[in-house]
Amino acid sequence: MSSSTKPVHTPLTQFATADGQLLVGGLPLARLAERVGQTPFYAYDRALLAARAQALRATLPPGLKIHYAMKANPMPALVAHMAGLVDGIDVASAGELKVALDAGANPQDISFAGPGKRDAELHQAVAAGILVNVESFREIPVLAAAAQRLGLPARVAVRVNPDFELKASGMKMGGGPKQFGVDAEQVPALLAEIAGAGLSFEGFHLFAGSQNLKAEAIVEAQRKSFELALRLAEHAPAPVRFLNLGGGFGIPYFPGEQALDLAPIADNLAQISAQAAAQLPQAELVIELGRYLVGEAGIYVCRVVDRKVSRGQTYLVTDGGLHHHLAASGNFGQVIRKNYPVAVGNRMDAAAAGEASVVGPLCTPLDVLADRMSLPAAEIGDLVVVFQSGAYGFTASPERFLGHPAAVEVLV
Repeated sequence: MSSSTKPVHTPLTQFATADGQLLVGGLPLARLAERVGQTPFYAYDRALLAARAQALRATLPPGLKIHYAMKANPMPALVAHMAGLVDGIDVASAGELKVALDAGANPQDISFAGPGKRDAELHQAVAAGILVNVESFREIPVLAAAAQRLGLPARVAVRVNPDFELKASGMKMGGGPKQFGVDAEQVPALLAEIAGAGLSFEGFHLFAGSQNLKAEAIVEAQRKSFELALRLAEHAPAPVRFLNLGGGFGIPYFPGEQALDLAPIADNLAQISAQAAAQLPQAELVIELGRYLVGEAGIYVCRVVDRKVSRGQTYLVTDGGLHHHLAASGNFGQVIRKNYPVAVGNRMDAAAAGEASVVGPLCTPLDVLADRMSLPAAEIGDLVVVFQSGAYGFTASPERFLGHPAAVEVLV
């Protein structure tokens, strides 16, 4: 396929430019690199994070709670910023719980999900007063023992593995056999054990999948999740006060992808909210979002350390790579490798000069950040930017692989 017929990335408009420089947090990229003091680095734009949260609130029905799934990006300063923008934080470990508590999140609005919670983590959760999304019968006696020892209630919701999948999802986390949650058909028995153990039941958590760009698929999953919750509520030992309908909102990464249309999702959630007011009158409805909140507000920046031509193909060798940004290299779940949006951040006003591949310093052919992309002529010292890098970047990458220096993260 010739470069003229290749699908192209949807133009990114969230970051402005001035005098050929990408602006991040209002700073020209070259100046930001000097302020950081090194490359590679991740930079997250505070204003973009706030704008995404505000846009969601303006679009989704009032009363719907927005939680931040901090596994998408657990940088402490970013979590503290997000805690002031959302209604709750969802954590996936005791380590993340510490970050959320340090960030000032209200324990009443923190929930904890994960298929392999250690006994010590469950004890910490009870001591902190957070909501535990139970994913196994094993967790119940551990939580009960912790509650008895501490003299505190053990707040629980049931994470349900639904009997359907989120269609067109990048990662399917529900439906069929899964390590996540309790199979829907087993939930009535689990609810009986929760009642017998004296745990404080609050509701249900349903998360069918993630990274979905098809509104109709998300609408269908949310509708089915709500209907399943209604059926399961008939077996609950107490009224449902918390109903997490999951997330799954995707962002465009690859050529040909379009941004998610929120309008039909908002309309559907408004209908669900109205139905919940009648059928689950005490329930607080929650959607749990990670990448959709933070992914587009972040960039990864590395510096060209060499430019070489091998049998007609140009390579820009940088000081960054898959050890910092596994997802952009295509090694974090892609079946067929596709390019993230990439630019030469200090040459934003320069025209494309041909195809080049951006590669990292590692001794593996997997270390590719951009494969044969149309880019301006870049030289040693130029700054390469990988967009859509605010989620599943730094902490989702094998930083110590081959012993190269670590990247740093900044919130600007």
